[in-house]
Amino acid sequence: MGLRALFLVAITLLALPARSEEVVLGLSQDKVAITATFDGSEILLFGAVKREAPIKTEQPLEVLIAVSGPKGPLTVRRKERRFGIWVNTDAVNVDAAPSFYAVATSAPFSEVLSNVEDQRHKVSIPRAIRSVGAPMSVTDAQAFTEAVIRIRQSEGLYQMLEGAVQFDQQTLFRTSISMPANLTEGGYPTRIFLTRDGQVVSTFETVIAVKKVGLERWLFDLSRQKPLIYGLMSLAIAIAAGWGASAAFTLLRRG
Repeated sequence: MGLRALFLVAITLLALPARSEEVVLGLSQDKVAITATFDGSEILLFGAVKREAPIKTEQPLEVLIAVSGPKGPLTVRRKERRFGIWVNTDAVNVDAAPSFYAVATSAPFSEVLSNVEDQRHKVSIPRAIRSVGAPMSVTDAQAFTEAVIRIRQSEGLYQMLEGAVQFDQQTLFRTSISMPANLTEGGYPTRIFLTRDGQVVSTFETVIAVKKVGLERWLFDLSRQKPLIYGLMSLAIAIAAGWGASAAFTLLRRG
């Protein structure tokens, strides 16, 4: 029965249609090191389309690349002016929002991916943010999500790069993603979508590791593992800096 079962599985696999087009990806680097002098990085993503059949010229392929930072919950508050001062009025809890998110496409987003496929794969920036519910008193909960997107776009953390993917001869593609200095440590899932007529033909996934190293790593670990020592050290540095500044000012006055 064992040999017969293996034989049936082999026949079934042979009968399945081969994928005629697949994504093959490369990265200029799969790790980003955050040091004390880190001021951002640029990741070059490049790849090719592996084919088992001739190129279909009547419906060209498109490429979409999405890089996402670690996700986490956050609270968005609205401020209003009351009696001459600004106070928090409404608040909405967002269940999960990526700390960084960049989407690069070979054409306008609406042409590369249909709305149905976007809903399925959660690719566009609004759909990458998960916000399940809001208080009944908040009637415009969507505005809070839009505020998150607007603020993080201004900080360079959310990027929509339409037409930034160069796609040569329907075979080779490449693009670069700028990653700002204020990155969150963790794994950055990277998804590549090969599409035709708005429908996903093939996907590829990998992870870019972002990690603190050197002095940044040591200070981060110390603050988490030995907060008392970290606090005393910070206090000592502040006192020494204050004393040094005072001494320098006194010398300048005497001079």
